[in-house]
Amino acid sequence: MPEEPYWNPLVPELTVDRIETSLRFYTTAGFSVRFQRDEPPFAYLELGQAQLMLEQQHERGWNVTPLDRPLGRGVNFQIGVVDADAVRSALLASGVTIFREVKDTWYSAASNLKKGQREFLVQDPDGYLIRFAQHLGSRDTPY
Repeated sequence: MPEEPYWNPLVPELTVDRIETSLRFYTTAGFSVRFQRDEPPFAYLELGQAQLMLEQQHERGWNVTPLDRPLGRGVNFQIGVVDADAVRSALLASGVTIFREVKDTWYSAASNLKKGQREFLVQDPDGYLIRFAQHLGSRDTPY
């Protein structure tokens, strides 16, 4: 019996202007298309255990007010990757502008523990802010 595919319990669905443009961006960043449909234009994407849905804007969509660009204001989506530098290079080669350059950051995770990640931020074609993050491990802090 084949193993059931992994389904993340929280999967954001992003409304996009042109699904093909968005698919080009996300597949360049390493995502694969799990499935796709044409009416309405929709794709379910995954990269490792990160999952994301894209739906092209249409009149029956679930938007509660008209959408103004850039979309997704006030949120950024962190996506864990194995090699942040490789993802950055692939996006740069396809003409994507980096919003915030690669930086190693150590975040407090407990009173005496920091978790590190190499991260950078880009905006997808619709303006959603995407943070690609590579896990660097943990380290103790004196306090």
